[in-house]
Amino acid sequence: MRALPVLALGAFLLPLSVLAADPHSYAQPEQVRVTHLDLDLAVDFPRRQLDGTATLTLDWKNPKAAALVLDTRDLKIARVEGLDAAGRATALKFALAPRDKELGSKLTIQTPKHPAKVRIAYATVPTASGLQWLTPAQTADKKLPFMFSQSESIHARSWVPLQDSPAIRFTYTAHVTAPKDVRVVMSAINDAKHPLDGDFRFDQPHPIPSYLLAIAAGDIAVKETGPRSAVYAEPSVVGKAAHEFEDTGKLIEATETLYGPYAWGRYDILVLPPSFPFGGMENPNMTFATPTVLVGDKSLVSLVSHELAHSWSGNLVTAAAWRDIWLNEGFTTYVQGRITEAVYGKALADEEALLSARALQKSIGGMPANAQRLAPEPRGIGADDALSDVAYDKGSWFLRTLEQRFGRATFDGWLKGYFHRHAFTSITTEQMLADLKTNLFDAHPGVMDWSEVQAWVYQPGIPKDAPLPTSPRFDAIDRERAAFLAGTLDAGQLDAKGWNTQEWMYFLDRLPDVPPLSKMKQLDAVWHLTGTPNAEIGMRWYSHAIAAGDQAVWEAAREHMTRIGRMYLTLPVYKAFAATPEGLAYAKAAYAQAKDGYHPMTQGAIESILAKAAKGK
Repeated sequence: MRALPVLALGAFLLPLSVLAADPHSYAQPEQVRVTHLDLDLAVDFPRRQLDGTATLTLDWKNPKAAALVLDTRDLKIARVEGLDAAGRATALKFALAPRDKELGSKLTIQTPKHPAKVRIAYATVPTASGLQWLTPAQTADKKLPFMFSQSESIHARSWVPLQDSPAIRFTYTAHVTAPKDVRVVMSAINDAKHPLDGDFRFDQPHPIPSYLLAIAAGDIAVKETGPRSAVYAEPSVVGKAAHEFEDTGKLIEATETLYGPYAWGRYDILVLPPSFPFGGMENPNMTFATPTVLVGDKSLVSLVSHELAHSWSGNLVTAAAWRDIWLNEGFTTYVQGRITEAVYGKALADEEALLSARALQKSIGGMPANAQRLAPEPRGIGADDALSDVAYDKGSWFLRTLEQRFGRATFDGWLKGYFHRHAFTSITTEQMLADLKTNLFDAHPGVMDWSEVQAWVYQPGIPKDAPLPTSPRFDAIDRERAAFLAGTLDAGQLDAKGWNTQEWMYFLDRLPDVPPLSKMKQLDAVWHLTGTPNAEIGMRWYSHAIAAGDQAVWEAAREHMTRIGRMYLTLPVYKAFAATPEGLAYAKAAYAQAKDGYHPMTQGAIESILAKAAKGK
């Protein structure tokens, strides 16, 4: 693929593509910008919809602008009104454009008199891509229905009409009604003692991008884990979750020591039902988390470190477009490692960094060249596709490289200042690089050549001299794995009794893609990996065992992938099944039974795997 066309801009190069408007939004913020959102919504479980009004406060940028353009997807618009400064309402003409598969429908509202606010009455559809509606049977306690949102990347438009671009930040308030006994929570300050009276109000005074707008409602109990933190979950889960996340206060304090005060007031965690498609979502004040991290030994609480880190990198300083999403995820993965090191020790942080780096080394060569760049050319990259291992793992690897070259103290000073200088703003890769050049490179000349930065950001692949941490325990596992595969070490002789989750992950990750069937059966006979309650280990085990041809694991693998909706832990097992005709038929049958329990995003991803496999056959 050709190199990115560039313009000279000061000390670095600016790709022409970033000068264009956000390709994943219809919004025209240069004409008018939304500054505040006021929601008044009702949660209707029988109809599986939210309905009510969204009132947008507007900042008119162009005196000649004649329309307000918003993003929507499958919303049913009842009416639109303009509100003047005195609150008087006037009906406005509007038009919904034909639906685009990815972007949804452009909503154009005629606003020749530039109203101070626009109020839109609307309802969502049961299949809204950013909402999932669960029956009581699909929840842990099976008493009440459950609903939750997942707005990242461009799914907020499926439940609120707005300017759905990370470049546009707004404050919001909300009034939400729901059936009594149901608790509603949002990405704002939540009152743990709020009565379950069906009437909830929320206020988010900090400007956030639309993908951080979040809501959930269901049978939700609360347990405090500290003066600034609590866990929310179904009653049968909340105690276990509170134990697993009891170190949340320590994590907040460790991050504040590194990067400055926590800006959001409270940091609460909502543990969702298993269908949640991600490990966690960093919604301000209320992280949404998967129950797959509740393994009892805190071995997977790095997820909390990651989502908490987003309170600085992502929520406080936000990527201005999905092409720049490594500014959120790469920075956050780096900060996650620093939090883990501060609270749980350097050995664990190094193991997690090595796991991600080795996985990226294995996968990056199979990606298109553009997808291997931290800042790719945005054309042809979907908003969801931008959230790849490159953004997370190459991005954090780049920052670890800077830390090694400049020294931790110097790099920490720059990073803390970076968060302060850009707080509550959305920036591009090029703006970050300008800050890096001025405040780190120019302040400490001769340490690192700027061409190395450009290679990391704009070139495909991983630089050959990229530094890696060392892990004596991983080195020992490498030797044992090699001896086991060579037949000089039996499965029972593996020194695995003391392995933590990360060490089992590393052992399994670096097995051959299609390991010998006899070796997999030996492992299972000794270490009983089939049926493991640890989903991280299970995903790796089932994928390799299926690839080896071990049909004895199929039933347990099916239970794993139909019970868990987290895509990262489910899709690899579907892919392993889909590699053979018999396995593909089995996976199709499993999906047909489990489909209704998956999130719409997970459904789409699984259907894509099955369709590609069927076409290939």
